[in-house]
Order: sequence, then C-alpha cells, then structure tokens
Amino acid sequence: MPRYPNGWFQVAYSNEVAPGAVRPLKYFGKDLVLFRTEGGELKLLDAHFPLMGAHLGHGGKVKGDCIECPFHAWKFDGAGACREIPYGKKIPPRATLGVWPLREVNGLVMTWHHAGGEAPQWDVPELPEYGHPDWTPYETRGWKVRTHNQEMAENSVDSAHFLYLHGTQEMPTTHAETLGHILHSTSQTLMKTPQGKVKGEIDVHVHGFGFTTTRFRGLVETLLVSSATAIDEDYCELRFAFTVKKMVNEGVTSTVGAAFQREIARQLEQDIPIWENKIYVHPPVLVDGDGPIGMFRRWSKQFYVGNPGYVAPADSASE
Repeated sequence: MPRYPNGWFQVAYSNEVAPGAVRPLKYFGKDLVLFRTEGGELKLLDAHFPLMGAHLGHGGKVKGDCIECPFHAWKFDGAGACREIPYGKKIPPRATLGVWPLREVNGLVMTWHHAGGEAPQWDVPELPEYGHPDWTPYETRGWKVRTHNQEMAENSVDSAHFLYLHGTQEMPTTHAETLGHILHSTSQTLMKTPQGKVKGEIDVHVHGFGFTTTRFRGLVETLLVSSATAIDEDYCELRFAFTVKKMVNEGVTSTVGAAFQREIARQLEQDIPIWENKIYVHPPVLVDGDGPIGMFRRWSKQFYVGNPGYVAPADSASE
C-alpha cells in the first residue's frame, strides 16, 4: 500500500523558475527535473536519461521547448518524447521520460501525484487575494520535516493542542465539514494583544494533503497558503506563503503583519518536534473537546489507492 497520498502538491514557486531555468527536484522518492521553456511554459519530467542514466537536472540546458541532456545532448520535449539525437538517425521507441501534470496557480507550481497513475481529479482553486492590490505580496517560509502529510494536515482539526502546546487564550471550538476532496473547518479564537484579548476566526480549506488555505480574521486579516510535499518516505517539505490585507498605511501593515506571521511560524515550529517523534495511532482514543478528528480520518482515506488510509511506519500503533 502506498505511503504517498494522491493529490496536488507544490514543487516550487513560479518566480523561482525563469525562462530557460532548470531545477533538479526530489519528491515522492523520485528524482525529477523542472524546467521552463524559452517560451515560458513549465515542464516536469522524470530526471534520468534513459540511455545511460544521467540526471537532466544537473547540467541540462533548455533549448527552445526542449531540455538537452548534459551527457549525450539528446533533446526531450515537455511531453517526455525524445525529439533529437545529434549523432543518431533513428530515435529508439524507449527514448522517453515520465511526465508529471503541472499547474501554475496563485504563484505556486503544483504537480499531480497519483499512485495508480490516474489523471487529475480536481483543480487547485484560484485565490482572489493573490495579486489583488488590497493584499500584500507573499512573504514565504519553509521547513523540511520528518513526518507524513497526514500528520500535519490533522492539526487543523485537533482543537486541544492549540491551548496546551501553542498557549492560545482558550481552547478553540472547531466545526468541520467535508466537501468531496475538501475539508472545511472554522474555529473561533481569542488573540492576546497589547490592547487586550481580541476575538478572531480561523477559516481553513484543506484540499487533499498538498494544498491548504487558512484565513485569519480579527486583529489583522491574513491568508496563509500552505503546502506539504513528500520528499521521500521520511521527510516532507512544508511551505508557508503569507499575504496580509493592507491596513491604514504601509508601515502599520508591515509591522502588524510581520508580528502575526512570526507568531504563526512560532506555533508551527512548536509542532515540529511533536511530529518528528510521535507515532501514528489508529484508531485514536478521543474524548469530548478533541475536535472532529474522527471525521478527518474518514475523509482522508479517499487519497490513497484502494482507500487503505495512511500506512503507518512499522513502529507505530495502528490497526
């Protein structure tokens, strides 16, 4: 059974890959190469050259709409087909590379992973805040974490840990509902400020295990676009991109927004040692006040081929 869930997952930010750029990547335990053609299209392929195994992400060059292998100068297009062999007259039928579906949306580069090889089953939504003149450009942060996508996603419905781990003013009340591949939850919170406690709301849309939007309303209106992408069976890459609704002037927006972002990052960094040292318990022992974790577990099964649910490591307590 697969350890990697199915869905859309971030592999880069759009502004990290200029026309003609080549980037070696590793996700889902595979070596990949991301490149942008001279015409501006992004392509993601399996990285290893089928002739002698060279990695196209290390020394490969973009030539028009193709990437050229640094080893023997074979050219591959964005569909994974070999288009040219400079010293050969016939292109072998096996001269192909695996292709990964890509979407550029909200300033993110997203790829579709499915353990059964199925085509994308939903789209990543466009966010009205991204690029809007009333909202600031992204501020980004990132971490490499030894955990699984599902462990991190489950945080959004784990009400009790906000009080006891993160020190929030009270345990939030969380309401959740499932909408196909989307889990939507809302939580009412109290935020501590120099002027006293301020009521707030956290509105979360989890689109599978690779793309989540969290809207914070109250002291400052903030959108957090987060993604978690499996690097291999042990590690995930976690990315945060913050945008803040502009306030009375640029200085206030920057000061208040930066302080809020630091607080969210601080809470995330409190979670990391928990994730990296916990085991996966299924079924969990739940009590009143734990939040809709049972609903989350049932919803999560759809993202695994054959619906087995998360495959826990051998040292975890599971069914």
